[in-house]
Amino acid sequence: MSDTAVQTRIVRVLVTGQVLAGLGQGATLAIGAVIAAEMAGEAFAGAAAVASTLGAAAASIPLARFALRLGRRPALALGAMIAALGSVLTVVATGLSAFPLLLVAFALLGVGTSVGLQARFAATDVASPERRGRDLSLVVWSTTIGAVVGPNLWGPGTVIQNALGLPEHTGSFVIAIVAQLAAAGLYLVALRPDPLVLARGREVALAPAADAGIVRGRSALVFAIGTIALSHAVMVSIMAMTPVHMTSHGASLTIVGFTISLHIAGMYALSPLFGWASDRFGRLTVILAGQGMFAISVLLIGTSPENTAAVTVALVLLGLGWSASTVSGSALVSDLVTGEARVRVQGRTDTIMSLAGAVGGASAGPVLALLGYAGVAWAAGALVLVILLASGVMGQRVATVR
Repeated sequence: MSDTAVQTRIVRVLVTGQVLAGLGQGATLAIGAVIAAEMAGEAFAGAAAVASTLGAAAASIPLARFALRLGRRPALALGAMIAALGSVLTVVATGLSAFPLLLVAFALLGVGTSVGLQARFAATDVASPERRGRDLSLVVWSTTIGAVVGPNLWGPGTVIQNALGLPEHTGSFVIAIVAQLAAAGLYLVALRPDPLVLARGREVALAPAADAGIVRGRSALVFAIGTIALSHAVMVSIMAMTPVHMTSHGASLTIVGFTISLHIAGMYALSPLFGWASDRFGRLTVILAGQGMFAISVLLIGTSPENTAAVTVALVLLGLGWSASTVSGSALVSDLVTGEARVRVQGRTDTIMSLAGAVGGASAGPVLALLGYAGVAWAAGALVLVILLASGVMGQRVATVR
């Protein structure tokens, strides 16, 4: 089998696994926030996002080390099974009204997010340098289907929970259990040859200098990881508070689910375009485009927080900005290192990204209570400004080198 055929097979399996795993992620983001708010109060509405991102942070480095020892296949499958356990515990914790147990459940669900993050890097293990951004973005894109459907599982979930006599809002997590276990089985059976094991037997080239001044050196790596982390914090902080803000102002759960679905579609649906653009025009250019979309999103929410249409558009732009920044930043991380060091750096990148998201989600709850939804947006805008300033510095270095 040719190298191209092998890479195509690897990407297809990763894409299918992400479609399944996305169901659990989408349910956690939208439905989990409502469960947490009903159980512990509005100030704890961000608990779902915080616990989930902390779980992802805690799992990223261990899963990366596990992959280094045994390959991507068992690491991804193990993570998906842990996420399925998180869905089971969510149902139990909701039935018992046990908030601490609910936090544990969300943390285990966050391991599924870590699986998705590792899967995007798995797509680059043996990818050719000139297609690294595109292949990575295809795996990111594949989460669209499950993640968009996830927040809209209220209807089918209600039917399931009523049929099984489960607590309110938990039927969606039963669907997630089945999907996550199916993803684990797929990774174990179909991810052959294992991309990381295959990469050990060949030299994986660094990317050509599409961004000549920034694809080499420690400062470039710090910039890439920092961009990914801060962009994730911006997205999580605003997104996590949106369901609470909308429901507290009279929006139905159906409207909330639809809005979050559009946001998640923005996060993933156009990622192949951003991956292609980062390969074609350079990582820094696409990162700047992503931050521009973030800035417009912040302005819309900051000036029109009570306008449902404006909030919906802002959430779509928030997702698009996250996609452009994360896809291009992740490709840049993979550009900078090779060999086993790449997997270690990727694991650290995912941990820092998840921790930044946890801090953003944890901070957003109190900010919402004190300053309102607009205040959450303006606080996130400060992080966007930091990334723009750092991008300007890196851009000057590129110009100097050229």
